[in-house]
Amino acid sequence: MKFVQRTSPSQPFKTSALCLFTLAILSLSSGCNSKTKATPANFTQALNAHFLDRSECLFPDTKFPFATSDPVKTKQMNTLVKSLLLDVSFEYAVHTSRYTPTTTGARYAPRFCYGHRTVTSIDSFTPPAKGASGFPETNVTYRYKMEDVPVWAKSPDVQAAFPDMTAKTSGEATDKATLAQTLAGWQVPD
Repeated sequence: MKFVQRTSPSQPFKTSALCLFTLAILSLSSGCNSKTKATPANFTQALNAHFLDRSECLFPDTKFPFATSDPVKTKQMNTLVKSLLLDVSFEYAVHTSRYTPTTTGARYAPRFCYGHRTVTSIDSFTPPAKGASGFPETNVTYRYKMEDVPVWAKSPDVQAAFPDMTAKTSGEATDKATLAQTLAGWQVPD
């Protein structure tokens, strides 16, 4: 005895149509949200991930106790003394001021970091082209604001003594970065 399964003539068509519809949805959803596309949203995400654990600091390579006879450095350090972050002693024999962190200043010493960047917009970017790393690279111009700025960094005296920090914490600073396209998305090359 033979068993014959009867199917309607339109069943293969329905199965094929369902497969095509599923593939179309998958390709559209993966293409629109691709982390490797050259889009301002992807650049913003890559830069914010990069800056999240990279703080901006007054002294990237200074060690304490710190001694100086330079009048500009002395003026800058004295603003941190006024903000109760440093103690100062003067060594008369060598005409040098010697600075050490206070108990409060020890939380920020030796680098005295004043926050991290958060990208607010991408102003422009170059078309991706093969870079030195071998990956496609783009040069991005972006706007950012500083997050987690401590109270001492907002002091008028400290801001007057450190104009670079003041410009960065002003609310809408701009900068440029190079981003490389990888399989995981856009990244700032190390």
